[in-house]
Amino acid sequence: MIGNLSLDQLRILVTIADLGSFSAAGRRLGRAQSAISQSIATLEDMQGVTLFDRSGHRPALTSTGRVLVAQARAVLSSAARFEAVAAGTRDGLEPELALAIDPLVPSAPLIHSLRALHARWPQLPISFSTEGLGGALRRLRSGDVSLAIGLLLPTVPDDVCATPLIRTEMVPVAAKGHALAAENRLLERSDLEQHVQLVLADPVDRDAASYGLTGMAQWRFVDLARRMDFLLAGFGWCRMPLHLIADSLASGALVRLQLSDDVRGPDTPLTTYAAHLWDRVPGPAGRWLLEDFRRRLGEGS
Repeated sequence: MIGNLSLDQLRILVTIADLGSFSAAGRRLGRAQSAISQSIATLEDMQGVTLFDRSGHRPALTSTGRVLVAQARAVLSSAARFEAVAAGTRDGLEPELALAIDPLVPSAPLIHSLRALHARWPQLPISFSTEGLGGALRRLRSGDVSLAIGLLLPTVPDDVCATPLIRTEMVPVAAKGHALAAENRLLERSDLEQHVQLVLADPVDRDAASYGLTGMAQWRFVDLARRMDFLLAGFGWCRMPLHLIADSLASGALVRLQLSDDVRGPDTPLTTYAAHLWDRVPGPAGRWLLEDFRRRLGEGS
């Protein structure tokens, strides 16, 4: 019987449940009470259920009615989202905003920007995934997402339009109990080669270029958070984004290592970009998000 079910019937059902009477629902919806009663009677007959107990002064939802009112609310809410997405698309808004985020991207300003975006376009479907090294670019090229926020190493590819967002200082660190943390001097390559280096690696392309590697004792991680766990547990040393370890440095859980010139690497911080393919420009919501996120990053710095 679902084929004969109408949104209007569900709207009437929910309005009666909210206002407590058929007459009040009629006034709210601009219908005669008889039309309201007939609509509910038809709905009950089609579905073979009793929605209201009419024995009292006011109609009362039956146990079945209470369950179906909740279902009706969900259907009406879904229909409203359907209409909003369609209306937004007619006005030029993208039907969905799909993002791929590098784990090095600061979470707090991104969360604030996404919250503000949701408040502006509450019916816009938003999906995002946190990708390992190289993953955001792969998702962009596969067409799974329209916007990627992350590193582009070693250079920006020719098929990608990239806007610099923030520069991240990478700091060599070890846990306070690690042998390297006790060395109060400049560390040479020979010092570092004796210890495990915890490396963030591309989970798909094992032959992808690697940066800042020292020696052969390398443990490779895809998950930045997991690497942080091993770092704090004293399994090795690595370079970490300063904004992710500031609290651990302040508490003494991590110690900043002093590296000699031949192993320190370039002093230039890594640049995080907002990127899209040249032939797939983000819509209004994507552009708004980027502008808001860029502003919040600037305020934070």
